[in-house]
Amino acid sequence: MTTPTVPPGIASVPRLESWLADTVTGTRVTVTDIRLIAGGRSNLTYRLTLDTGRQLVLRRPPLGHVLPTAHDMSREFRVISALAGTNVPVAAPVAYCADGEVIGAPFYLMDYVPGQVLRTGADTAALTAAQNAKLSEELADMLAAIHGVDTGAVGLGDLGKGAGYLRRQLDRWQRQWQLSVTREVPGYDELVAKLTDRLPAEGEVTLVHGDFRIDNVLVVTEPQPEILAVVDWEMATLGDPLADLGLTLVYWTDPGEEGWLNPAADGPAPGLSTDATTSQGFLTRAEFAAGYASRTGRDISQIGYYMAFAYFKLAVVLEGINARYLQHQTVGEGFDREGRAVPILIARANDVMQSL
Repeated sequence: MTTPTVPPGIASVPRLESWLADTVTGTRVTVTDIRLIAGGRSNLTYRLTLDTGRQLVLRRPPLGHVLPTAHDMSREFRVISALAGTNVPVAAPVAYCADGEVIGAPFYLMDYVPGQVLRTGADTAALTAAQNAKLSEELADMLAAIHGVDTGAVGLGDLGKGAGYLRRQLDRWQRQWQLSVTREVPGYDELVAKLTDRLPAEGEVTLVHGDFRIDNVLVVTEPQPEILAVVDWEMATLGDPLADLGLTLVYWTDPGEEGWLNPAADGPAPGLSTDATTSQGFLTRAEFAAGYASRTGRDISQIGYYMAFAYFKLAVVLEGINARYLQHQTVGEGFDREGRAVPILIARANDVMQSL
């Protein structure tokens, strides 16, 4: 049997196979193929094919320096395990491995979901206006469903502190910036001061996904769009649901705004396309926000602040990825373009705060 090509991040296939036999399959197993799933900017995701034909997905932390409190595989595995069987669909959890000696880092496995990722305008342009309209509604339904999870009933009541979420997030992402920043970025200090001075009053606490957007769901499009699974739960916690909505709206691009985050001619960085929602049939950003408000009854009059906060958070995340790229610790192509988005995000956040 041909030995599979092993992408970076899997230190030993034999050790992985031995662990699978002991923990998952109960019998000797051979990994016949390992593929890095492109698109993610943070945790590394691989599709494994076994000699039995079964396909699994493996998630592990990024290579190189990992920021404190980030990329906790056990936490992400706990979340999808708790949500399995709820009205928030997730890939079925399989097993968690805390032993960093197996592949070089802790990881977890989940079942492979054969859904489609719609990431670009080209992806959604292939759909009809009716399909895109339906997909918009499905996404609004799903965000409302996430925020409607009874966290106590599913065992996630202690996933985060909840109260004081925005204050802690603001402090946390400032610390992450200080640990990651590679250059002076104009407007950063001004933005942090504005976000601090205008921090909203304490609001409702729900489960928050932390990175909810169109390409973090797996879908089928025929006969009509349906979400098969919500993925990438690495930032999930208990907090303010409007922070989730704000980030979703940052990624939700209206027609005419194509390419705002990626002005360079050589295209977007991995996972950073923001044009998927510009195709015919999609709700506008304002319509999506209003639809969420009608589903949940939540007051979104301060959503501008939450969007500015989301631009800030995304800038910090991308600066961390840029730092790993400069340290030659990223896997895949296009990571040289992550850093270019950071000053654009800081500038847009300041513009939003100025308009409030």
